[in-house]
Amino acid sequence: MARKNLIGISDSPVAPGDGERQAIERPIAGRQPIQRQNGLVGGITRSLSNITQKVERAEELERQLAEGHAIVDLDPSLIDASFIADRLGVAPETQAALVEQIRDHGQQVPILVRPHPTAEGRYQVAYGHRRLAALREIGGKVKAVIRDLSDEQLVVSQGQENNARTDLSFIERSLFATRLEDRGFSREIIMSALGVDKAALSKMITVVRRLPVEIIEAIGAAPGFGRRRWMELADLLEREGNRMKALGHMRQAVSSLNSDQRFEKLFDFLSVAKERAKIETWLAPDRVRAVRIRDTDSETTLAFSKKAAPGFGDFVRKRLQALYLEYQQETGD
Repeated sequence: MARKNLIGISDSPVAPGDGERQAIERPIAGRQPIQRQNGLVGGITRSLSNITQKVERAEELERQLAEGHAIVDLDPSLIDASFIADRLGVAPETQAALVEQIRDHGQQVPILVRPHPTAEGRYQVAYGHRRLAALREIGGKVKAVIRDLSDEQLVVSQGQENNARTDLSFIERSLFATRLEDRGFSREIIMSALGVDKAALSKMITVVRRLPVEIIEAIGAAPGFGRRRWMELADLLEREGNRMKALGHMRQAVSSLNSDQRFEKLFDFLSVAKERAKIETWLAPDRVRAVRIRDTDSETTLAFSKKAAPGFGDFVRKRLQALYLEYQQETGD
């Protein structure tokens, strides 16, 4: 007989770690939701509507999952990941907590899979990647519901489940949305998967389009930072030379830092690099401010004023080879 205190156990660990936010505890399909104690009235009042909607979506997913679909035990080695990644990694301590929870109490909620569209006898996860990884570590079978899902149905299920659990950070959701668009999914499908409107989705995709994916992946989920801070980082990265500096800096990033700390470290590094730039204006003999010179540790940039000296930039460009040869003669290179 099942123990009463196990009814509301979620497969998300109790303490949120890097890349994870506190999951909303929710019951197994058919059970009543757990009642929480009242907290600070102001904060709860502001978010009550969103929380209620997320819980209702989660319960509806589990209701649909349970109705008419038997839970089966599958060999984890037969299950592949979704064709769209929605996470930027999970902190080892966070996954370890989930492994310990499932080891102690068992797998409380089944994962959702579909028959693999191209590999006979195999399956593909719609949601439950972390539960699957935990069961692979523990050993034994994984409880799963098998449903025939189109690509669109899979990504909607995957997105809505994560949205219901409030698992993903802003940049993970934004990257997930952008990857879906790159694979040809309509914005209507993406909005349904993420539970956002057209304006919010457009802003999320815009952020990712301005950032090198290598930088996003090197930083990770950064759950402590939202759209505004990522846009500020994009502004810094778009300055001359900063993209290459950032890539070099992230390759040397300390692996012990969590993703929020990596974000802060890169942001501070680029901000300091910005402050080191020296800018001056070159005055021609006729006192025309023809060239603006920007000098940093790694490069010198000349900006020719088309208003003050029309055509001067083209004049210099055509003589670059002669100037370079003259430079070599003077320096002996």
